[in-house]
Amino acid sequence: MQRLRDQQHGCPWDQQQTFASIAPHTIEEAYEVADAIASGNMLHIKDEVADLLFQVVFYAQLGQEQNAFDFSAICQHLGDKLERRHPHVFDKPQALDQTALNQQWEQIKQQERNEQGQHDTSLLANIPPGLAPLKRAQKIQKKCANVGFDWPELPPVVDKIHEEIAEVLAEIHAVTPSQTAIEEEIGDLLFAVVNLARHAKVDAETALLKANRKFEHRFRQVEQTIQQQGNSMQLATLEEMEAAWLLAKKKQCRQ
Repeated sequence: MQRLRDQQHGCPWDQQQTFASIAPHTIEEAYEVADAIASGNMLHIKDEVADLLFQVVFYAQLGQEQNAFDFSAICQHLGDKLERRHPHVFDKPQALDQTALNQQWEQIKQQERNEQGQHDTSLLANIPPGLAPLKRAQKIQKKCANVGFDWPELPPVVDKIHEEIAEVLAEIHAVTPSQTAIEEEIGDLLFAVVNLARHAKVDAETALLKANRKFEHRFRQVEQTIQQQGNSMQLATLEEMEAAWLLAKKKQCRQ
């Protein structure tokens, strides 16, 4: 990394990068790791994890150049944090249930925030604003659930989704529809669906990632079927595409 960043003999692209310019690549690499894990291909996983590690090495080099931190300092900081946040393992070993673990975790993080001079005492403090929206919604809901602000059973969660769908449709069919209001209601609906995923112990991001992959696989089969029929997607009717879709769905179910 030092060789790549060398201002005389390094790579022009690497020389120009900053913390801010690298951040979007880090997010992209994290998603590629998740995609590789979903594929189950261990070589692919290794490759993508290596790419993600490269991001950390890049940040370490940038920090070293600014005399702020280096890779060793990052590792030391991480080790200290892991020990501090797991006293039930490293300090006084004891068995804790999930509720006790969550309470201990929040207490330790709050203590860290106090020591750092962070005065936001909300349970929702420290949830990164730039987190992917589905992931952030899930984290917000989980934080609230930790203090009992949550439905204990599934039926009211499902009822809320139906309520939000009705509100979306009401805005769409209003005499003078407001795009802002429609957007707000669809946001509420998505938030409610994330809540359903959480109650069903499903990660909303992972579920949508798999749904995207499944749709893409089927759509590619639709394109192939239409082409085999001597037609094109641009000229095919909706009925022809729907028939090809059902065929692709049947093929996938048999696999």
